[in-house]
Amino acid sequence: MRIGVDVGGTKIEVALIDTKGVIVTRQRIATPKNDYHAALKEIAALTLQIEAKSGASCTVGMGIPGAISPATGKVKNAPNAPFDGHQFDKDMEALLQRPVRMMNDANCFALSEATDGAAAGAQIVFGVILGTGCGGGIVINGVPLVGANAVSGEWGHNPLPWAHEEERPGPHCGCGKFGCIETYLSGTGFEARHFETTGQKISAEIISANAADGDATCLVSLAQYESRLARALASVINVLDPNIIVLGGGMSNIGRLYQNIPKLWSQWVFSDQVSTRLVAPQFGDSSGVRGAAWLWPAGAGAVSTLEPR
Repeated sequence: MRIGVDVGGTKIEVALIDTKGVIVTRQRIATPKNDYHAALKEIAALTLQIEAKSGASCTVGMGIPGAISPATGKVKNAPNAPFDGHQFDKDMEALLQRPVRMMNDANCFALSEATDGAAAGAQIVFGVILGTGCGGGIVINGVPLVGANAVSGEWGHNPLPWAHEEERPGPHCGCGKFGCIETYLSGTGFEARHFETTGQKISAEIISANAADGDATCLVSLAQYESRLARALASVINVLDPNIIVLGGGMSNIGRLYQNIPKLWSQWVFSDQVSTRLVAPQFGDSSGVRGAAWLWPAGAGAVSTLEPR
């Protein structure tokens, strides 16, 4: 048995997962806002509560916003979560009295889909999160890629490639720069760009539904989104050359993306053909918590006290 914990800015989910990847039980709570120590204690308590249902000691893996900085040992790049700037992994290990494996939530999403999901068996997998933000994770031969700076896969904070004149310099991003991919391709970015051009303040889901019904303005916004997504993914293919790209987050529910994007991206991919497949996630919202559990390899045993480092 394994325990996976998906730690988000708004909710925390803990799940008990068996050796076949089946979720035995799960529970969600709201993330305590602006209170690191309260969040720490609630996550530990919920994890132990779920573990008690297994009747055994379990490995614990956690997917978090941001990443553990190799330079400081503290969480970085998670400004909207109470964990930013704290030694989250060490503090959690002290409470649970065992090693805890912790990784960026997009990496966990990619790992779940690469292990036994939509990209199972693929050599190189790029997992994309198109939600409130725009993240990414890379898995090579079943192993998540972290990188020297713990920012592998962070494509959302690169500039939109092959930008059109009207797309420069681009919207202001939460990271402090302008024109980041996230400002165009996240769900919130998509809604903001639609509002800029139409004056309609509506959700991405409604924009997609209206486009399917033939609404002209929504069709234009969705076509612009597809062009931008195709360009952004083409730049990833040129660098990483993945076998499969899996979309996650709310925008991944727009079915036409899987047909239209591969028809567009060949204009920018530096190859005579593009064999990369674009697929929908098999486990959807569950991939984060499942991927966190898979941070421990098969056969890894849990321990009741901290291992020496």
